[in-house]
Amino acid sequence: MNVGTLDRIIRIILGLAFIALAYTGMIGTWGYIGIIPLATGLLKWCPLYTLLGVQTCPLHETVKRD
Repeated sequence: MNVGTLDRIIRIILGLAFIALAYTGMIGTWGYIGIIPLATGLLKWCPLYTLLGVQTCPLHETVKRD
């Protein structure tokens, strides 16, 4: 879990907006790319954040093992 609450809300809203615009034909089929931010928002995990070492979720702490 590396996506915080505000980040999740923004991703879900933008994802749904892109999908709705593509579905209604207001933008091209490229609008279905909104599936990516929607999925990462719902799953609370972004693979790109993992690769870059970014984390917007303040509740998640890395557990150190000895």
